[in-house]
Amino acid sequence: SMSLREHALSLFRSAVDTIRPAPMLKRAVKLQGDGCPQLLVKGQAFPVKRDLYLVGFGKAVLGMAAAAEEILGEHLIQGIINVPLGIQESLQRAGMQEMLLKPDSKIQVIEGAKNNLPDPEALKGAVAIQELAEGLTVDDLLLVLISGGGSALLPAPIPPILLKEKEKLTKMLASRGAAIQELNIVRKTLSLLKGGGLARLAYPARVVSLILSDVIGDPLDIIASGPTAASSHSVQDCLQILAKYNLLHHLPKSVETVLSSSPTKPTALEDYSHVCNIIIGSNTLALDEAKRQAEGLGYATLILSAAICGEVGRVATLYCQLIRLVCLGFAGLGEGTLSDEVRGNLLQLAAELEIPGLNLAEFLQALRGLGPERPVCILAGGETTVQLQGTGKGGRNQELALRVGLGLHRAQAVETSSPLGRCEIVFLSGGTDGQDGPTEAAGAFCSPELVDEALQEGLSVEAFLSNNDSYTFFSQFQGGHHLLVTGLTGTNVMDIQAILIRAT
Repeated sequence: SMSLREHALSLFRSAVDTIRPAPMLKRAVKLQGDGCPQLLVKGQAFPVKRDLYLVGFGKAVLGMAAAAEEILGEHLIQGIINVPLGIQESLQRAGMQEMLLKPDSKIQVIEGAKNNLPDPEALKGAVAIQELAEGLTVDDLLLVLISGGGSALLPAPIPPILLKEKEKLTKMLASRGAAIQELNIVRKTLSLLKGGGLARLAYPARVVSLILSDVIGDPLDIIASGPTAASSHSVQDCLQILAKYNLLHHLPKSVETVLSSSPTKPTALEDYSHVCNIIIGSNTLALDEAKRQAEGLGYATLILSAAICGEVGRVATLYCQLIRLVCLGFAGLGEGTLSDEVRGNLLQLAAELEIPGLNLAEFLQALRGLGPERPVCILAGGETTVQLQGTGKGGRNQELALRVGLGLHRAQAVETSSPLGRCEIVFLSGGTDGQDGPTEAAGAFCSPELVDEALQEGLSVEAFLSNNDSYTFFSQFQGGHHLLVTGLTGTNVMDIQAILIRAT
């Protein structure tokens, strides 16, 4: 039979496959009928009265556009997409032809945003998208493809602001300690296309946005800075942020001009009835697919959350305690004092991590019903953060797996005849884009045996962790056997974790 590790790998792959651009679009989008054709998106119908146009921006948009063009066929009149510099060449090199446009494509590709920063190329692409949107009429349909990384690919400062002035202001804010949310509010306020700007310019045409979300909670106004979503912020919010960092009197003339001539009322009153935003790919959808597969393999399967965030060490502790709890349950100790203590620790941890939408008490209740007769699978996703202390090479998924390995080892060491010892356990963490940090790997696997097996090879897990050197560890340990390597996937819905536990 397949090992837990093989099962974990197959669950991860099936989760990623379901949000790859082509299958994702083909599942969500259909074109129907000849007389008056209609576009069907997740069951909603949009009549194609006249012309169909396509624009897009983001790291996964090239593959999405290729799939969309295949679905739309002759109905597509023209398209413009902004994608990261060098992406066509790297997909070509990786042999991912299906992500590239056909030679006779009606979609123009503009590559820009070197190092994920707005640049003149991205600006050129944004202007082209802006001009296309402005020329649309009431009977036109504009399909907008959006994925993570879209923000840097859609720079369109409101004239007379220059891109370099907007960039300089953003840098000044960042250097004074502004949070990413604050930077985004300022960026949106000074942009023609972000914060609903693209939707406003395309009016009165019908706008349908297909969104691949790489943000926790899938907030429409945050993903790629929400070009087709009503902004939840006003000019007032922007002025407040500039005041907070003492920048109100150090603004470029152009920025002052724009801020003083903008309406101060929030823009939520504007009409967005011509717009429909549809999330066609997300961490939640990927986890749902992994759950279907796990149940098919015979696992009792629970999804913890698609919004796991926080410092990687605390998240590792959360997973270690959950694993302990399942093993205690398998050993018939689910109602004992030790289990109560673990449950208390978990509730405390969850409260400190502030994971949005997580009802841990309810999840722990569901865990109570699980006995040793069926193997258990717990799935989760999101994005952790790593506080860098060392100079090593790694990524948040490999670091998380290594920390879970260490945590399980320590838990086993303190408990004599530990219930962990009577369970087979595999933990996996991987980035759905196939690249964890600046490494060749998507993530890694671990088990409670990892620390001892590594010591036999003269590798100290603690030493590697204190240098944030998880990739080097996993590359050396057992010849790289525990690395999760998928290659670039052309998609991204953050990270996925799987815990597999079987009674021995």
